[in-house]
Amino acid sequence: MLYFIRSILILFLMFSFGSCSTYYNQPLAKQDARLSELTPQTNKIRNLPEPETPIVVGVYNFKDQTGQYKSIENGTTFSTAVTQGATTILIKALEDSKWFRPIERENLANLLNERNIIRTTRDEYKKSPNESSKKLSPLLFAGILLEGGVISYDSNLLTGGAGARYFGVGGSTQYRQDRITIYLRAVSTSTGEVLKTVNVSKTILSQAVDVGIFRYVNFKRLLEVETGFTKNEPTQLAVQEAIEKAVELLIIEGIKDKMWKTKQGDEKDQEVVDAYLLEKEVEESTGLYERIYREKIYKHVLNASLGAALIDGDYNSSLIDFKGQIGYKYKIIPELAVGVDFQIFRLNSTSDINHWWLSENLNIEYTMLPHDKLSPFIYAGPGILFFADDSPEGYLNRWKGFFEIQIGAGLEYNISDRFSIALNGEWNSVFSDKIDNEISGRRNDFYFNVGLGINYHFGKK
Repeated sequence: MLYFIRSILILFLMFSFGSCSTYYNQPLAKQDARLSELTPQTNKIRNLPEPETPIVVGVYNFKDQTGQYKSIENGTTFSTAVTQGATTILIKALEDSKWFRPIERENLANLLNERNIIRTTRDEYKKSPNESSKKLSPLLFAGILLEGGVISYDSNLLTGGAGARYFGVGGSTQYRQDRITIYLRAVSTSTGEVLKTVNVSKTILSQAVDVGIFRYVNFKRLLEVETGFTKNEPTQLAVQEAIEKAVELLIIEGIKDKMWKTKQGDEKDQEVVDAYLLEKEVEESTGLYERIYREKIYKHVLNASLGAALIDGDYNSSLIDFKGQIGYKYKIIPELAVGVDFQIFRLNSTSDINHWWLSENLNIEYTMLPHDKLSPFIYAGPGILFFADDSPEGYLNRWKGFFEIQIGAGLEYNISDRFSIALNGEWNSVFSDKIDNEISGRRNDFYFNVGLGINYHFGKK
């Protein structure tokens, strides 16, 4: 019984702290029809400054140009991966922005046919043969046509997951990321010139979580519990958000190029353009998988850090103690650098044997993602270790230098082009058994250093 209660408690805790709100909001009853969900981009285009004069635009066909069908595990399907109603979504986005007056062009034949019916009916049912028929209002014509479509749907752009199971209790999670890309262009009806082209990408996330228990809680009593959920971001909402973003970009690009302006005047125009240019700078420095790139990589780096040192010698009573470091690196290429550092630290073997040391090291460092804001790095190289304590207990090491090999790894986060924070850990082999003042056995002494510091980048790029 105790095993049963403990297993249920583990399952409860896993979902209490590890799952998301989807699991606690499961649909248990029929739901009434409701207004369509808004995307984060909907409010942005609705809150754009008012235009000086709304622009009459026509949209003939904004369609799915991928021709891609939904992917399923077994069998085939003729259901498309992307909605075929992108034209309707675009017209709604144009209307929400209040910058455009969209006119009907997708089903123009239906509109013209209905106008012919009206004219024919009025002619046939005139009160007298000499009475002139009432003319229909003229159709609006567009100064700008909007063209384009959904040009890409990439499945399984990023997939992964994690899981663990121990004594029949465990869980797992999986995720998949797809992506759609759309292009939107404005074309002048008087000249046929393409006035402006914008493109937008939007990811689509799918997640799955499951937790289960499979174990014997008593003799001949087997407990088996399974639960989980799957959440898929609607493709239609992803298309809607991408189209709304494209409409916003088209409006702001037009303001920047003086094609149209806001009702508030030049000062508001410049405010909108400045905010857009800042957003554009961030987006252009962001690569695939939401990786933020940096362009400026300086050749020279000064660094300083504080941390801890721990000796691995002949005593089992060693304690963590202080470590400080300053250094310099020269980047040969963005990925590869050569550097020197000077360290002072105390190795604490016992309460009586805890002496200060100095080390000088020459390292070659490899940065795996030099253009990313967060990047792992590894380094290795030779060095010399000096005894820096004049206490009488250091009789074996005083004034003597020890050759060492240093191997380390860490993470560097770039706060700006000039400054970054680095966390590193390293293993040092001294090729001597005298570091802890105790020569015992055939095994040499080692020590470990961990540090957190700041780097300053300067010089040529």
